[in-house]
Amino acid sequence: MSIVRLGAKAIDTTDPILGQVLASTEGVSLGRRNMIHNGGMQVAQRSSNVTGVTSTNYYTIDRWQNVQSNDGTVTLSQVMDAPANTGLQLSYKVDVTTADASIAAAQYQHIQHKIEAVNLQHLMYGTANAETITLSFYVKSSKTGIYGLCCSKNDATRYDYVAEYTINAANTWERKTITIVPDSNIKASGGAIANDTGIGLHFKWVLSAGSDRQGAANTWHASVPKDTTSNQVNFMDNTANEFFLTGCQLEIGTEATEFEIVPFNEELTRCKRYYQQYTRQANYAGLGVAVPWNTTNGNIPFFMEVEPRANPSVIVSNVAHFDYFAVTGTGAGGNPTGFSNAGWAGGNSMDIGFTGSGFVSARAMLVEFNNASATPTPFIALKADL
Repeated sequence: MSIVRLGAKAIDTTDPILGQVLASTEGVSLGRRNMIHNGGMQVAQRSSNVTGVTSTNYYTIDRWQNVQSNDGTVTLSQVMDAPANTGLQLSYKVDVTTADASIAAAQYQHIQHKIEAVNLQHLMYGTANAETITLSFYVKSSKTGIYGLCCSKNDATRYDYVAEYTINAANTWERKTITIVPDSNIKASGGAIANDTGIGLHFKWVLSAGSDRQGAANTWHASVPKDTTSNQVNFMDNTANEFFLTGCQLEIGTEATEFEIVPFNEELTRCKRYYQQYTRQANYAGLGVAVPWNTTNGNIPFFMEVEPRANPSVIVSNVAHFDYFAVTGTGAGGNPTGFSNAGWAGGNSMDIGFTGSGFVSARAMLVEFNNASATPTPFIALKADL
């Protein structure tokens, strides 16, 4: 008798039917295998297009960060462009709008995805059993040549793994696969990834990088940062350059399986652990009932759709997009002068603090979206990005 365990159930593979089923899936990862969130670029709560970008931030697609320090400018977009016959529909686009033809030694441009450490414990980094992982993705660019890919591990000692891939044909979708094997440093105690809500691994798709950030390929570097090799193209050298990325998948093992399509609602929920945005659905839509505790400060008890990764910061489109008024017949009304996190102790509830004037302590007030016209739609967001 031969026994295989699927989940909590042990199955006898000598059964002629079950044995055939298991044999047909041998070597294939089943279930949720992709450690990257939003690898199909489906979710973009902030915006689908941002122009004039010159700095590091999350601008468009959720969980995907523009990381930049150079003299150029880019436009970032979520676009309907993806490789055929894959089930993918969308991609992350970087378009150079101001060129930097000479990247200085310390300058760089890349796309970054960070994975929460608690989601990587099954890699067993920091032990002799550390797992080999394989990253696969689809890429397209008008600029051909060699690009760098970096896997950076922060805990407990930082190591940067550098790899290369080549874009062979201009403006053509190509699938790339990079296998990352743990070395003796990763298998030692310094290679451990802490079991917490911080950064476990972050991956960098390097578009440009100066000599200070270059190192040997297929190597874990202890002297960091090392993002790419000396063969790296300078994607920032021409305003005609465009770069597209989608179908990003990270899985255990040496083989890249077919990209795992995740339903939109599930991907959105995963993204909201890091950033959740609530937009005005109608003029004067209520945000919440607030209780002032002095003449200028009040708190709004607020329930989030998803528990955030960490204590979130509160962001609003503009304080002029909101107003408040007393609902008990006492107290002034007007536009708030600010919003803040007034208290979170875990879970999906928190107090959103707001400031104004003319409040009456302990007298209920309604805080709402007003009718101020704006593009994009007015919003309040809770940010707990890595």
